[in-house]
Amino acid sequence: MNPVASEPGVVAPDRLRLTEIFLSLQGESRSIGWPTVFVRLTGCPLRCQYCDTAYAFHGGQWWEFDAILAEVARHGVRHVCVTGGEPLAQKRCIGLLKRLCDAGYEVSLETSGSIDIGPVDTRVSRVLDLKTPGSAEVARNLWSNIGELTANDQVKFVICSREDYDWARGIVEEHGLTAICDVMFSPSFNQVSARDLADWIVADRLPVRFQLQLHKILWDDEPGR
Repeated sequence: MNPVASEPGVVAPDRLRLTEIFLSLQGESRSIGWPTVFVRLTGCPLRCQYCDTAYAFHGGQWWEFDAILAEVARHGVRHVCVTGGEPLAQKRCIGLLKRLCDAGYEVSLETSGSIDIGPVDTRVSRVLDLKTPGSAEVARNLWSNIGELTANDQVKFVICSREDYDWARGIVEEHGLTAICDVMFSPSFNQVSARDLADWIVADRLPVRFQLQLHKILWDDEPGR
């Protein structure tokens, strides 16, 4: 998709810089396993040490909203996930999310939690990735986002160590997160044993959902899958 040409007197349509749009299975979150169209926006202000989508930090191409909606429709599934990078770093993302909801899709947004989620349409399931100390970006958490959460949203913690687990457990308890929405704990790939994390959750009877990243198990983290 080429950039929108500017013409005198013509207002350019809404557009976003995208890295890719593709059909796969949702690999994590409440919708794990559903065939899902992923709309990956370009750019991210964070640099988490375990990031698996650094290829989305730069580059990409400009897509008009109508072209994005047409490409999503072409795949013929009802679940759509807008992700990144950090999709909310592009302010027009808010408008795309609304358009997707208006079109009748089950829409989720994967966001780092460093940008205000308040303006996001509440029909969207906002998957808030609260950054642990082990992420190297814990200082970027925007804690006021917790007050915006509804039962339609989700909170995710990527656990890098036992220290991360203890920290995340404390945050869950301090903010009463499990009474607000689904809370998920994932092991950071190759940093903490999935079995260890599962054992910690069971031992503490912690009311969170353990999850593995299905796409890494199936496709070894191949881009576009």
